[in-house]
Amino acid sequence: MKAEEILSSEEFKKCAEFHGHVCPGLSIGFKAAQALMDRLGVTRAPDEELVAIVETDACGIDAMQVMTGCTSGKGNLILKNYGKNAFSLFDRKRGKVFRACLRSDAMAMDPSHLTLLEKVRQGQAKAEDMEKVQQLREKRLKDILETDPNKLFTIEEIDANVPPPARIVESAVCDMCGELTMIDLLQDIEGQRVCIPCSQRTIKKSKQT
Repeated sequence: MKAEEILSSEEFKKCAEFHGHVCPGLSIGFKAAQALMDRLGVTRAPDEELVAIVETDACGIDAMQVMTGCTSGKGNLILKNYGKNAFSLFDRKRGKVFRACLRSDAMAMDPSHLTLLEKVRQGQAKAEDMEKVQQLREKRLKDILETDPNKLFTIEEIDANVPPPARIVESAVCDMCGELTMIDLLQDIEGQRVCIPCSQRTIKKSKQT
């Protein structure tokens, strides 16, 4: 499918609307989600049927959320920020999980693109530089969308423990700040049950005295 067709598809439009703009990172997440769902033979999860693990905090996460239906609020989107464009998708029903990781030789930037980006970062880019960066960015985005997923990613079935469904946990009042906190996240500090921020402040003060 041509990039223009993908960009105009309802699926991609929803990803772009959720993310706020169109970029190569969003496209990587979009392609990864499609590839993983195809391998598992699943559609978007209405609830917690699927679990996604993302290994980057970059733009691709948003496409994974929209495409798979996995979200942090439901507890079935798990962020492990290893700085990798790698995404795993679990099917709870079948107990299967596939992982897609961007290939090291896929979509590598040419030196001129990297030089231009460095000029932008340093605030030295001229108008013609910015225009060239935008052109290269759009080309990169379209190249990603048109590349066969098997050439874009290393996709493999992996062994992993499927995370349990989200739990409903009671809350209790922190003895220091008085704010409600999930009980399993309260810390025991000198006989008091305190939230994590209060426990960190207490430890910091004890180190300073």
